[in-house]
Amino acid sequence: MTYFIGIDSSTTATKALLMTADGAVVGAASSSYNYETPQPLWSEQRPELWWDATVSSIQQVLAESGVAATAVKGIGLTGQMHGLVLLDKNGDVLRPAILWNDQRTGAECDEMRTKVGKQRLIDITGNDALTGFTAPKILWVKNNEPEIYAQIDQILLPKDYVRFKLTGGYATDKAGGAGTQLFDVRRRDWSVELLEALEINPDWLPKTFEGTAVTGTLNTAAAETTGLPAGIPVVGGGGDQAANAVGTGAVVDGIVALSLGTSGVVFASSDEPIVEENGRLHAFCHAAPGKWHLMGVMLSAAGSLRWFHDTLAPDTSYDDLLAPAAAVPPGSEGLLFLPYLTGERTPHPDPLARGAFVGLTVRHTQAHMARAVIEGVAFGLRDSFELMKNAGLPPITQIRASGGGTKSALWRQILADVLQAEIVTINTAEGAAYGAAILAAVGTGVFESVEAACEQLIHVTGRTKVSGDTAVYDQIYPLYRQLYPALKPTFNAAAKLA
Repeated sequence: MTYFIGIDSSTTATKALLMTADGAVVGAASSSYNYETPQPLWSEQRPELWWDATVSSIQQVLAESGVAATAVKGIGLTGQMHGLVLLDKNGDVLRPAILWNDQRTGAECDEMRTKVGKQRLIDITGNDALTGFTAPKILWVKNNEPEIYAQIDQILLPKDYVRFKLTGGYATDKAGGAGTQLFDVRRRDWSVELLEALEINPDWLPKTFEGTAVTGTLNTAAAETTGLPAGIPVVGGGGDQAANAVGTGAVVDGIVALSLGTSGVVFASSDEPIVEENGRLHAFCHAAPGKWHLMGVMLSAAGSLRWFHDTLAPDTSYDDLLAPAAAVPPGSEGLLFLPYLTGERTPHPDPLARGAFVGLTVRHTQAHMARAVIEGVAFGLRDSFELMKNAGLPPITQIRASGGGTKSALWRQILADVLQAEIVTINTAEGAAYGAAILAAVGTGVFESVEAACEQLIHVTGRTKVSGDTAVYDQIYPLYRQLYPALKPTFNAAAKLA
């Protein structure tokens, strides 16, 4: 039997997943760690934590599965995107990595817009400048830690530091590279124009590879540390959302991945590069070779229901909380919920946006409020779908849903009706690590393409079709859309009071 390992280095843990050549998951192990917030808005992590956790998880999954290390024939990498890892000429870490959720770089985002021009920035990279991306983090180090900046010899993303420790070489995948905002998204490589405008040395950036390309092999030191044999191919892999899309089969036009976790992510594959003209959607290269994707992110999806539960019904199970909501008519009898409890990203990149119930009357009960919450999240996700449609995305034929929120049959039905597309569940639930393992299997020749692998390995297990409630939600959605513009001045004023 041939096996492949998918390694996912997330913000809180590194997971190693062991997959057979026919797609069966035979084991998974995870090693956790913390990140630091040394100042307000800062978020940092020591890269050594990812490597230690990678070693531990590989050793654990091999031991628990009983699989011989010699049977592993490929490794795929994925992990948190946008983080900044700086190495010196000896390959030593210069400072803790600045993570994707770090918010210190507002001034550097403005600097990028000034030096490049906002519209030109969107045209080249597919995105407006955001504090989470890698490029403004580089400028922050230049502006605030010149002694560190002067020692830079290599810039890597988090998962690519793990790659460096595995292979001894510097490389990144094109999906991850696009997330740095230093990429020409259409050319699928570093933008010379941007690097010159921002005065970033191109020699600091690694060579880029498609997600299935072999970027190196396991070196002797890593083999001795992990217990794997030297020489195992390590493929490009992809950022966590791109790898998760591979793991759910969202690699062809028409199939969209919807993740309904604490945050909500809408991920749509495309055979052509599509850029939303105002940069309100993320436009990146896909981990599937020669493909691109659009992505919308809302910050409080299932997190909104968790807040409602924990605040108003902490002693009630989620099932009992939502059961009465199924008897409430669509639209919750005029009650609307705005799910911006932690600010928002798509379609309103506004950290000061706030949540709200609008339309409350004495007729409304807890059941009305619960239904309004999940309807509001569905409307928030529809915002991303509308942007994608208007940007020119091919028609959506199927939405593959994952995440804790999709366990609710009521929520799946509301999503189908609000988004006007069939919601399906699939046979895989391992996410990005599974996608990374698939990329390794394709890269080592088990499958001829990512599309072929997904078609063979990923199957629909449940379907929720659109019901007759679509017309009702079509009437309510424009009312939902009016809430943010009307309340934005209030949000801004309230933030100053807070």
